[in-house]
Amino acid sequence: MTIENIGQIAIRARDLPEAVTFYRDVLGLEYLFEAGTLAFFMCGDVRLMLGVPENDAVDHESSTVYFQVADLQAAYEELSERGARFVDEPHLIAELPDHELWMAFFRDPDGNLMALMSEIRN
Repeated sequence: MTIENIGQIAIRARDLPEAVTFYRDVLGLEYLFEAGTLAFFMCGDVRLMLGVPENDAVDHESSTVYFQVADLQAAYEELSERGARFVDEPHLIAELPDHELWMAFFRDPDGNLMALMSEIRN
């Protein structure tokens, strides 16, 4: 067996309408549909599922989702203007042999940590 890709990422959303607005209007992701207490978006080939926690056992912050962008500074400025709450500015993470890895972290309305990332080729 070989895992080939990510089919879907689930993200907790306590206030689904607020989360839908953030992911659709602030991040600009493609809104697919809602089903009960779930909302679905596409980000490239990966589907994101926002869901209202069913109980305390699943009511926790998500894993960090890293959104790839070509121009980190431009994306940072645009999302800041749209209301994204960044916890830091774009910064260098690693200098690798053929590229630099840059990131900037932000939180969604539920406090889930997200990041913009850009790989800049040398």
